[in-house]
Amino acid sequence: MKLKTNGAQNNFKPIVRLDNITIRLLDRLILPDLSWDIERNQQWAVIGPNGAGKTSLMRALIGELPVVRGKIAFPGDSSFRRKICYVSFELQRRLIAREEDLDASRYFSGNIDSVTTARQMILENLANSSTPDDQFDSIIRQLGIRHLLERGIRFLSAGEMRKAIIAGALLKSPRLLILDEPFEGLDATSQSQLAKIINDLMGAHLQIILVTHRLMEILPGISHILGLKDCRALLQGPRSKILNSNQVEKLFTVPRLRDTLPFEENLKNNRSDALPEILVKMKNASVIYKDVVVLDSLNWTMKRGENWAITGPNGAGKTTLLSLISGDNLQAYANEIYLFGKRRGSGESIWDIKQKIGLVSSEFQIRYRKSIRALDVILSGFFDSVGLYRKSDSMQRAKARNWIEFIGLAEKAENPFNRLSYGEQRLLLLARAMVKLPLLLILDEPCQGLDRINRKMILNLVDAVARNGRTHILFVTHHAGEIPACITNLLRFEKIQTGGYSIISTSV
Repeated sequence: MKLKTNGAQNNFKPIVRLDNITIRLLDRLILPDLSWDIERNQQWAVIGPNGAGKTSLMRALIGELPVVRGKIAFPGDSSFRRKICYVSFELQRRLIAREEDLDASRYFSGNIDSVTTARQMILENLANSSTPDDQFDSIIRQLGIRHLLERGIRFLSAGEMRKAIIAGALLKSPRLLILDEPFEGLDATSQSQLAKIINDLMGAHLQIILVTHRLMEILPGISHILGLKDCRALLQGPRSKILNSNQVEKLFTVPRLRDTLPFEENLKNNRSDALPEILVKMKNASVIYKDVVVLDSLNWTMKRGENWAITGPNGAGKTTLLSLISGDNLQAYANEIYLFGKRRGSGESIWDIKQKIGLVSSEFQIRYRKSIRALDVILSGFFDSVGLYRKSDSMQRAKARNWIEFIGLAEKAENPFNRLSYGEQRLLLLARAMVKLPLLLILDEPCQGLDRINRKMILNLVDAVARNGRTHILFVTHHAGEIPACITNLLRFEKIQTGGYSIISTSV
């Protein structure tokens, strides 16, 4: 389908022109015959559900994916592509992967305490190494991240990391800034602050392409909208025309969700009356990185029959708390923590604990850098491995197939995991965590990166898992409207005047 904007009605040449392009993604051709002009002073939002082709289009725009038909041109400036900055989850994944790769060389060189700080990451790869202090200070102040500058990037929350990456992009003084789902993982205050910053940035010297699946995130300064679905362009034009039409809803319509969940027939067989009374207990748990106190003397207990939601601002310590439970934080063994009736470090192996826990988080998704097929990602949940290294039996394979059909990705079962969209990866990791119906299911922002239909499916799914009476839920979110109905208790981090956080637990 060939779509054109009304840009030809003015006298300005487009700064970017996509002329009847078709993109190759692995062995598929997507976004056939797409034409799209970005005129000077236009600010665009690219919208659509998971798997619509939004991120693939952005990657083609910056030259990361091949254009097999048509062409992408920059009529006013042939060097314009070098003036495009792209902030995405994939960039965040690459930075963390690089940091983990550096750990090996640090270990052999004896420099194991060395880390890449947020400051170093922000300042690297600048064309002008002598960035003016006032420009740096202005951007750091705008984004509110001065307190993060000397912290290692692996110790940043997903939201903090995103703001630091945006700071690095702005320091390059780009002409076109692509922000791919920039608000995901941010608390309400940070979302509001970032929205204001992005709106203020829009102007003659900086144009924005905002990629989002949430219509509420289309900022006031956005002037034009491109709508994608099923890797085709369906809508394109001025904001007022697109949002006031009935066509937007068609982007997000999908078949009705199934009434029968993939494990429902086996729920009775998974019930257990032998669960311990105390699932998780922390006594004066503290986590400190150098001089940064992340958790300070936390006392908290999760009992049988309880499902908890954890809320609070970015950097409060929510993800750190979860890492103490999962064992991914080494300081877990320096604290008094009880899991499933036993004190951590009393003789159990890490695999004994992981067998009872299912986990989904942005950090885990970043670490799951595998090219294995999508179906094998779900199968790896039976073995708590990152990748699949053991042979599965026929029952496990049948369960995995049921799950991949349920989440709507059966046609992509053979596709490499690392070539799927962010939202599709998230759905697979959710199925991976749930496939074994664990005693404790830890969900850290599970709806992050998912369109509204998939968010609804996941919340219904979490409620169904909780109803089996065996699996208990720990659910972290920044969105009050995304707390499942099964939640019985709330653990809330609130910032206090001294700069730390108070922790309040209540029944729902």
